[in-house]
Amino acid sequence: MTEQLQLGRGPATDLLAISLSATDFVGHRYGSGGPEMCLQLMTLDTDLASFFNVLDETGIDYAVVLTADHGGLDVPERLRLKGIADAARVEPGATPAGVGKEIASRLGLAEPVFTGDWYITPSVPEERHAEVLALAGKLLSVHPQVHGVHTAAEVAAHPMPEGPPSDWSILDRLRASYRPDRSGDLLVVLKPHISPSANPDSTGTHGSPWDYDRKVPILFWWQGIAPEDRREDAMTVDIMPTLASLIGLPVPTDGIDGRCLDILTGPETNCPR
Repeated sequence: MTEQLQLGRGPATDLLAISLSATDFVGHRYGSGGPEMCLQLMTLDTDLASFFNVLDETGIDYAVVLTADHGGLDVPERLRLKGIADAARVEPGATPAGVGKEIASRLGLAEPVFTGDWYITPSVPEERHAEVLALAGKLLSVHPQVHGVHTAAEVAAHPMPEGPPSDWSILDRLRASYRPDRSGDLLVVLKPHISPSANPDSTGTHGSPWDYDRKVPILFWWQGIAPEDRREDAMTVDIMPTLASLIGLPVPTDGIDGRCLDILTGPETNCPR
């Protein structure tokens, strides 16, 4: 690709984005702490080394950013072996299908009542949506595996959080990721270490507000940079303005969500003052 498109050889900076999706597939299927993930990461490390060797041979000046779209929860069976006694798979009574079945029986509705990630199905008359949501909230709020449940309207009415994400409440985190055109009619938060997948052939999905799902590493590297491990708050939306600062590209701060991260060591800074 770099040779075919002659990347890095023109007057402007080129951007090459690569999705290393096998890590995601392995994590969802086998969890994050087993031999499958170890083999995947070893292979990934080898593949990245080969790719960087090709770039090094061209003499192109390049910078690398590695990150992930989400974290992951290991399979509960292995977590229990590690001493996390409350790790478990979600029970039917805390799933859309299980709750929907109970609601259909009580309210005389046709199944399914919920589909996917807590969307009310079109077969439920709109005038009965409030009734369905109220009963679902009542059933879920007493389930021992459920941390909390909110309607889409409750989440939408909550103020958009500000400040460091590490200080956000669970409702803040739900609000920050809420999309009226995509989020479910209910937002159900399972307790920590409860896998949302009842299928023994898989583990987590997406959407958990717990740190093991929402925290990911961000790695910046280029030739000659001094190694440094930092623990301060950052967000994936900070990557764009940070990369822009490295090439002197001005980015209006009032038009983006992210901020420039100072990734230089010593007194110098790459961020505009």
